[in-house]
Parts: sequence; structure tokens; C-alpha cells
Amino acid sequence: MNDSRRNDTAAACRTPAPADYRYRFALLVLGFLAAGVYGLVKTLEQPRPLSILFAEVSTYVLLGFLLILMFRYFFLMWFSYLDHIEELMHQPELRAFPRVSIIVPAYNEGKVIESSIRSLLALDYPDFEIVVVDDGSEDDTYQKARRFEGYHGAHRTRVRVLTQRNTGKARALNRGIAISDSPLVLCMDGDSRLTPDTLRKAVRHFASPSIGAVAGNVKVVNRGNLLCKLQALEYIEGLNLSRKAQGFFRIVNIIPGPIGIFRREVLEQVRFYSPDTYAEDCDLTLDILMHGWRVKYEPEAIAYTEAPETLGDLYRQRYRWTRGILQSIRKRKEALVSFTHGPTNTLVLWYMLFEGLLWPAMNVLSNVLFVTLGTFYGFSHFAVFWWIQLTVLDLGVALYAVAIERESLALVPYSVFYRIFFVLAIDICKLMGTLDELLGARMSWGKLERSGRL
Repeated sequence: MNDSRRNDTAAACRTPAPADYRYRFALLVLGFLAAGVYGLVKTLEQPRPLSILFAEVSTYVLLGFLLILMFRYFFLMWFSYLDHIEELMHQPELRAFPRVSIIVPAYNEGKVIESSIRSLLALDYPDFEIVVVDDGSEDDTYQKARRFEGYHGAHRTRVRVLTQRNTGKARALNRGIAISDSPLVLCMDGDSRLTPDTLRKAVRHFASPSIGAVAGNVKVVNRGNLLCKLQALEYIEGLNLSRKAQGFFRIVNIIPGPIGIFRREVLEQVRFYSPDTYAEDCDLTLDILMHGWRVKYEPEAIAYTEAPETLGDLYRQRYRWTRGILQSIRKRKEALVSFTHGPTNTLVLWYMLFEGLLWPAMNVLSNVLFVTLGTFYGFSHFAVFWWIQLTVLDLGVALYAVAIERESLALVPYSVFYRIFFVLAIDICKLMGTLDELLGARMSWGKLERSGRL
């Protein structure tokens, strides 16, 4: 494929951002940072007791954290908004309906596999097939899936069910892809349910020859307890907001496992999924970007998935995600220091390191300083003021993210607990996963127990 043609197409599709606003904001941020650095240097020049010096330096560190947090939120909200406006103004029209193969890997998904297949049979699209690959399940997943084998509906949608010994999700996906022959492939999880217009919304983006894959919108279906409600908010505010901002540049860095749509030629070019990481979806996405393709985000291609309902299951999931993402970055460590695969992909990798390693460390450190200043230095008024600032900021971002996705406003009040408790716990988990990955600690996949909420 002609690279210049892909780049021209992508450029033509974008709505140019008002550069003057970006430059003004960048200068404002640089001014704040410069003032902070100057104040910190002057503070260190003055002789004073070590305890007072620690308190003053900690205050500057917390101020720096707040500025970076504000800049991060502004960046995500601004470019997600531009992507939203672009979608409203330049919606590609679906003129053709290329055949799509839907690959459903399943391991011990007996509680949800029937609901998953039924949601696929209800898709509003004229030409697709469903391939279920049972990866050596120890429950009745295979038996339940077999009930759907054959042809369904007016469009004669075919359902095929395969079984194999347990070799992992990546190999199960690869087997399903190998026996299908459609030009487009949708890969999903066995515990997910797609909304009826998912294919129509996602397939239209492939009208652009530069688009190699489309990332869908993952939402939490089980919202019965506080932990699940916080995860529902996290998916909207923490994950989808980032994907929407990245989608403006066509550089979504993780196509989520519950829903990703790919050109077959792209999957063949990158040699399908690799089984050597614990984040096969991240690994594949980076491969696609490194080969010069672009990845779009489609907020209306929705997959509902079950979120962990206990802290133990949540910890195991995020621990695996953290180590898998680090493994995927490590496989491409040469691209961190060279532009062999293009400066954009180098930037993508550094951004992933920042989000996955540096940002969690900064958040945990800030909370430690926050508690220390409030407890041992009598800065309780400062602690309260700090908490109010973060809460107001999180409420504003949550309201924006919920509104742009037309989600339930009932989730917004949970942002009061979101950063102080939930995000902190997740970031501690990320740091533990990072440490274990650096030390080479052994780990296993850690299958989550399903509740059948689909």
C-alpha cells in the first residue's frame, strides 16, 4: 500500500485544530512550569531546617503534579472533542457491505456464551459469519455453543464451533482467523455482547485505505456494586476518553479484546496474534502501528463486558494488563530510542510508558506526600484544599466524558471516590506488576470467574 496515499487520506479526513488555542495553552503551561522550577530553586537556596525544606519541596511537587494532571485532562478532553466534532461533520457513508468473520475465543464461558452468540445473531448487517473457538474449556462452553451451529435468519448467517486443547487466547483467535476468509475480521471475547449496529458503525471507517483496524467502545454491563460502578466510570473516563483522543490522530495504541475489527491483509502482514505476552491485544495493535497502518476509534461500536466484582479479581486483571503492556513495549524497545518505525510510533511507546509507569508512580507519591503533610506538618487545611481541587476536577471530567458518550449521569457522583480510593488502588497494583515484570517474577493468565450478567 502507498504510504503517501494513506497519509493523504488520513490528513484529508481530519478537522484541523485551532492552532492558536493550542499554542496559547502550551505557553501558559510552560509559564507555570517555569515559575514552579524557579520557585523550587530559590527555595533550595535558602538555609532552613530539613523538615521545613521537606515540606516546601513537597508542596512544589504536589503543585507540579496538579499542573500535569490538568494538562493531561485538557489534552484528552480537547482532542476527544475534536474527534467528536469530526465524527459529526464527516461521517463516512457505508456504501458496500464487505463480509465480516467474527471470531469468538472461549474458555470456561458457559455462563455467558449463549448470550454472546445471541447478540451476534442480532447484528444489523447483511453478510457475516460467526466462528466460536472453544479453547479446551472444563465446563459446558462447547456444548452450549454447539447448539447454535448452522445457518440463522434471513441472511443465512453461519455459526461454526471448533474445539481444541487449551493453548491460550491468542492461539484460539489465530485458529478462528485461519479458517475464515472474509476481508474483515472482528475479534471479541467470549464474555462480551455487541450492540446491533456495531458492524455498520465500524465497517464504514475502512473506506479510508489508511485504516488498518478499528477499536470499539467497551462498557461495563454489571453495575450492581460500588466496585463495578467505579469500573464503569473508569471505562468511560479513563479508557474510552483516551482512545477517543488517540482516535483523532488515528493512533489508538490498544484495541480492546472485547471488540476490535481488522483488515485481513493487516492481520496477515503482522502474522496474527502473538502468544508471547499477557496482553495480546496491545501487542497486536503496536504491530499494526509499526507497520504503518492507522487505527481509528468508533464509540458507537459497543461491546458490553463483565467487570470483576471482587477486589481480588480486579487486582489479578490489572496486574496481568500491566505486565502484558510492559512486555509488549519491551519487544519494541529499539523503537523507544530510534525513529526506525517513525517518530509517531516512538511517541506512542513513550506515552504508554508514561501512562503505565511514570503516571502511577507520580500519583502514589503525591498521595503519600499529601497524607504526610496533613498528618505530621499540620497542613490539614492544605490537605482539604487539595482534595477539593482534585474532586472538582474529576467531577468536571466525569461529567464531560459521560455526556459525550450519552451515558448515565448517575455515574458522575462516583468520581468523588474515584481518584482518592479507586485510582490509587489501581496504581499501586500497576507498580507491583511493574516491579514483578522487572524482576522476572513468574505469573499465570488468571482466569476470571464469570457471574453470567450478560
